[in-house]
Amino acid sequence: MDANVVTAVNSLTSRWARTLAPGNTVISGLGVWPLLALLSTAADEPGRSELAEAAGVDPTAAAAQAVELIGALDSSADLHAALGLWVHQQLKLSESFDSVLPTELTGILTGDPSVDKLNLDTWAAEHTGDLIREMPLEFTPDLALVLASALSLRLTWARPFREQIKRIHEGDWAGAWHWLDRTDRDLDSLRVHDDPVAGPLTVITVAGDADVDVLLGIASPETPQPDVLAALLAAVGSEGGRPGSALLVGAERGDQLAPAVTLAQSTAAVPDLTLALPSFSVSVEHDLLALRSLFGLAAVSTDPGEQGHFSAISPDPLAVGQAKQSVLARFYATGFEAAAITAFGMTRAAAVLPQSPRLAVTLDRPFAFTAIHRPTGLPVVTGWIQTPTEPE
Repeated sequence: MDANVVTAVNSLTSRWARTLAPGNTVISGLGVWPLLALLSTAADEPGRSELAEAAGVDPTAAAAQAVELIGALDSSADLHAALGLWVHQQLKLSESFDSVLPTELTGILTGDPSVDKLNLDTWAAEHTGDLIREMPLEFTPDLALVLASALSLRLTWARPFREQIKRIHEGDWAGAWHWLDRTDRDLDSLRVHDDPVAGPLTVITVAGDADVDVLLGIASPETPQPDVLAALLAAVGSEGGRPGSALLVGAERGDQLAPAVTLAQSTAAVPDLTLALPSFSVSVEHDLLALRSLFGLAAVSTDPGEQGHFSAISPDPLAVGQAKQSVLARFYATGFEAAAITAFGMTRAAAVLPQSPRLAVTLDRPFAFTAIHRPTGLPVVTGWIQTPTEPE
């Protein structure tokens, strides 16, 4: 796989991770990146440059790189990846359409929201193994084009965990939880990285039985969440850091050797490593337009005017009206599973309707009234409303 693409995806993920609010969450920069790359090839300026910068790509080659990336992921033993493209049956397409978007992925949008939702929900469920069953878009008659990516991951641990109920009596995690633990002889599945921002970071690699692993990272309690996430991403693929076996040198029982790592004793014939953590399941939906500058969507999500932002796709003026991601991750005793559906919805520019002045009157405080007999001008009844009298 192109090393520059890997760097670009990791960079996008790291920048996004730094924006996340505290709390349980999960994102997939890998789900977003191919769509940004495809759109950068298809977009006009200034959106073309913004998208290319966000994705870290040369827009002339980005679409081909996106398709190549999805193909490489889909060849993995544990991963499935797919791209989807649906075009409204009445949308005019440019002659250059098939050079900027992979037309072999094209499906049809009928303009009937119930039909289109069913078709795209079916695609989402099929390509995530039913982990995500809905496309994260609002389906409206004016939806002109949908571009989506699907990722799903199911792996089995090379060494499974034991599961039990553990009760924590105090602190933020007080309560009873499903707890996982296991013992491993590979001390070097643990490494301690000295990150310039996060400080010491303990990273544990939990190996899958095929070609995907899960890395767990923990720093000192006062380290902000964005810094820990960024440091863990920076440690991916790094050969730096101190291996677990090196931590034993000169250490004594009870010593704190690194964040969340202490030296204990066991009855095993050789040194080993224990890992304990709660099982977890996190599911989140992200509105990418809330961070449109981060994703290079600022220009292409504005009113397109008469020209539009994607003349290479259609002569009709198009703009990105929706950009969302549904993503989940589950860590349990025998394995790990995750899925992400990322979707961009484009709409045609609405017709510009004439604007005229309007006088708007709202009687939302006490007011008077009278009834006039028109032929004579006599007031029949006159009154005052201090409070509304009809119940809701």
